[in-house]
Amino acid sequence: MCGIIGIFNEKEGTAKKKIIKGLKAIENRGRDGFGLSNGSWTEFSKELNKLSKGDEDKNLIGHALHSVVNFIPQPILGEEKNRSIVANCEIYNWKELNQRYGLDAQNDSQLIIKLIEKKGIQNVRETIEELDGDFAFAYWNENNVYLARDIVGVKPLWFCLDSENNNFAFASEKKALKEMGFQTEKIEELNPREIIHYSIQKNKIEKIKRDFFSIKPEITKNEFLIKRETKELLIEAIRKRLPQGKFGILFSGGIDSTFIAYVCKFILKREDFICYTAAFGPDNEKDSEEAEDLRFAQKASKEYKFKLKVKKINLDETEKCIRKIIPLIEDNNVVKVGVALPFFVACEETRKDNIKVIFSGLGSEEIFAGYERHKNSIDVNKECQSGILKLYERDTYRDDVITMNNNLELRVPFMDKQLIAYALKIPAKYKLNEENENAVENKIILRRISEEIGMKKEFYERKKKAAQYGSRFDKALEKLAKKNKFKLKSDYLKQFYDEGNTELGVLFSSGKDSCFAMWTMMKQNYKIKCLITIESKNPDSYMFHTPNIQLAKKQAEAMDIPILTIETQGEKEKELYDLDIAMKEAIKKYNIKGIVTGALFSNYQRERIEKLCDKNSLKIFSPLWHMDQEKEMRSLLKADFEFILSSVAAEGLDKKWLGRKITEKDVDKLVELNKKTGINIAFEGGEAESLVLDAPMFKKKLKILESEIIMENQNTGRFIVKKAELVDKQ
Repeated sequence: MCGIIGIFNEKEGTAKKKIIKGLKAIENRGRDGFGLSNGSWTEFSKELNKLSKGDEDKNLIGHALHSVVNFIPQPILGEEKNRSIVANCEIYNWKELNQRYGLDAQNDSQLIIKLIEKKGIQNVRETIEELDGDFAFAYWNENNVYLARDIVGVKPLWFCLDSENNNFAFASEKKALKEMGFQTEKIEELNPREIIHYSIQKNKIEKIKRDFFSIKPEITKNEFLIKRETKELLIEAIRKRLPQGKFGILFSGGIDSTFIAYVCKFILKREDFICYTAAFGPDNEKDSEEAEDLRFAQKASKEYKFKLKVKKINLDETEKCIRKIIPLIEDNNVVKVGVALPFFVACEETRKDNIKVIFSGLGSEEIFAGYERHKNSIDVNKECQSGILKLYERDTYRDDVITMNNNLELRVPFMDKQLIAYALKIPAKYKLNEENENAVENKIILRRISEEIGMKKEFYERKKKAAQYGSRFDKALEKLAKKNKFKLKSDYLKQFYDEGNTELGVLFSSGKDSCFAMWTMMKQNYKIKCLITIESKNPDSYMFHTPNIQLAKKQAEAMDIPILTIETQGEKEKELYDLDIAMKEAIKKYNIKGIVTGALFSNYQRERIEKLCDKNSLKIFSPLWHMDQEKEMRSLLKADFEFILSSVAAEGLDKKWLGRKITEKDVDKLVELNKKTGINIAFEGGEAESLVLDAPMFKKKLKILESEIIMENQNTGRFIVKKAELVDKQ
């Protein structure tokens, strides 16, 4: 991994200063030296402050080198005039492509520019599909710049188009662009499913769409053949990522990291690796519990004679790490920080051993259906595909900046392109076990392959334990929040990074789910920039909530959050065009970078929203997805949400339920109804719709002054609010 950076249309005399500032912010990404180029010349120096050229240039690209394959300084000039590239890449088939096209490249970065020039920039989308590996690069061709990254987003890339100052910049990390003076709200992460084409003359960007992995057609071969082909792909994914020298493995003793280590030692015959495990150790005599990941890591290492290094840290040491981690990952999300802690501590130990490459089991849960949401899904592979789409927001940036800060190259074999393409088409019955209640239920095919290659049942049947829990660092965060007198872990973490996380718009319906989803994201320190409400003229809309939707404006006023309202005729599928218009307007007006949805189980809604988000380069957050419905209802009440039912349409629900504030006793009744009739406790089947009158983020509450109930039959009716006002909260 390396660091790449560039700036275009900058004022004369300031471009180099900004590039140097940006490189300084990410200098840990490449300690082998730094490079600079204006497209016609290139300069390289071991020391950043000794780069001498470029003082008068308006357009410059820069590079921080972390050399793994040959020592080729960057930026690299093309064979033709005014062609250059900066790349952060690990291309595993570069030698094959080099030979196939007769390119005489000395490493993978050089291969990219030679291949682009060989095939023509007009074919850049098709060209990068030939690359097998992880990459982010900027190719500069006279007055045009092209930015691209691998399709999953393992390698990071951020950019900023500043229309006010008429300039453009990119960098491997967001913090570099901030150091260069660009406003946070204007900085965007490149969607891996897009290529950015920037015109220097016009100061405009064009987005070139890329195809993502398909889940169709499903593989129709028998289990024996699918298992054999999956095993071959897994072993090859690990083999192609092995470096020439010693390497590390982030080790939890779970099936994923144990599988990687086992294959390295017993199938690929490599023993020059060290496993690294980090955990929050017992903090005092009263706290004698030991981390589960540590116990399993020690067992597996003893069984297979893996070399293992363990680092346990106490509460004070954990807080010191947090102070480093949060500014590094530029995020104070509780889950991200909890996962980052064992990762960061293990990487610090790896660096001490002068290791440059480390393996991670990231992605296994997504391709082989390892989460609870996969078990609850109607379409398992669709759920797997959806998870892979979100990896670049949730996991890859965090993991990349942590490893690079420790001068480490991260390699993720479960995110291999060929493996993902195959795994997404494996029938669900080979991923989830629904027949034997006593057996481990998920990732069946990986567990059977592990058994076949000789791993012991104790390790290949170990159930998933999220990193923050298996390492006990979530417990450490809980203790630190309490020690520092914070009610929530998120409030404790907020003090270390108060900028807030990704700026979001909320698909807001006035009902409980969208409100609760928004509150969940707010508690994780995400910025809510606006509400997006679609007013459908069709009361039976497939996509949008309709009862009392006009009150969304009053709710927005109660929260002091801007609201963007779009009308739609509510025709099936066509109403998505109106949602697309609303998203574009929210991007333009409020600079949102992502969307929050209150989706619980509706694949119909979520799939369509995901497509629109990806089309508009928006990240998507569905924090309630596959949440237990009874748990959601009780959580709402516990958090002091006050809501009523605005419509009913199910056996067991009648006029008495309409307009009445829902209580714990009502939830008890719904649980009983669920047992009798199968009704969805949180009304996911359309049995009822809700209206929120008060919530923790409301500064005032909604008071209904006039209303009317209209019943179609005994179990179907609507509560219509004719007049309402906002009143002060007690």
